[in-house]
Amino acid sequence: MKNIAIIFLLILPLAGCLGLMENAGRTLDGSIFAEKTIGRFQNAEIDVSIVENKNKEQSIIISIKNYPMMKFRGTLPDENNIFLFTSLEYLAGNTHGWNEFSLQLLGGGSLLLNKNAVEIDITEKIECIQITKGRIHSYDTRITGDEAVTALRNRHERVLTLTEWMLSIEDTPRNQTIKDFEKYWKPFLLPEMVSSKNKPDGWRLNNDNFENADDVLWNTSFTERVFPEELWSVRNSGTLLRDWEEALYLIYMQYEWYNIIDILQKRG
Repeated sequence: MKNIAIIFLLILPLAGCLGLMENAGRTLDGSIFAEKTIGRFQNAEIDVSIVENKNKEQSIIISIKNYPMMKFRGTLPDENNIFLFTSLEYLAGNTHGWNEFSLQLLGGGSLLLNKNAVEIDITEKIECIQITKGRIHSYDTRITGDEAVTALRNRHERVLTLTEWMLSIEDTPRNQTIKDFEKYWKPFLLPEMVSSKNKPDGWRLNNDNFENADDVLWNTSFTERVFPEELWSVRNSGTLLRDWEEALYLIYMQYEWYNIIDILQKRG
């Protein structure tokens, strides 16, 4: 078993595959054996699985094909097709490892499953409560327990603040692929980290001030011209760069949240 774990850790940064990464992480802690799939239903965009744990307790997992970093977990629909969301399970990697957490949810509606259709009607708005458990893997370090939960909660709060502001900017694109999202937003948020030809016009003006953090000279004048004040220290300290490098999929997920909910509501 030890050799298998070592192999997974070696191939993980090179794979670039969420499915492989997820199986690697779950194999290392044994959770891959904790549930089994006993039913599966899908349409063009959504996959719904009925899973059962070792105690014979059943729940549903809702996956959206264009957002593989996240899964909604909920209760099994009752005789009236009513179900409740219980958590959002997030798992995504980066060049140094991965982040994983469970985010408690409120909300629900009706869920109709048959061979030809998956129909969801959300009658109680989905509300995100808080991260209840999580793990961080960075290089050869694994952070778990309260330390991981605190770090992930803090990051999630920063990402919510960032994406709320991004969404408030007029005429910004929505419903992008992760590749297009990164291409559009990185020069705007982190012009110091892209080539000269990709930097936005006017990102640097005469007499701009710069500060060094994490071996990067950050244009603090640009920060104050463009970003809301609550994000000044996040950007100028290099924290935004770390969030971008280690949790790009989380930023993308939160930015596209309303599109994700719309996809859940589609019939077919």
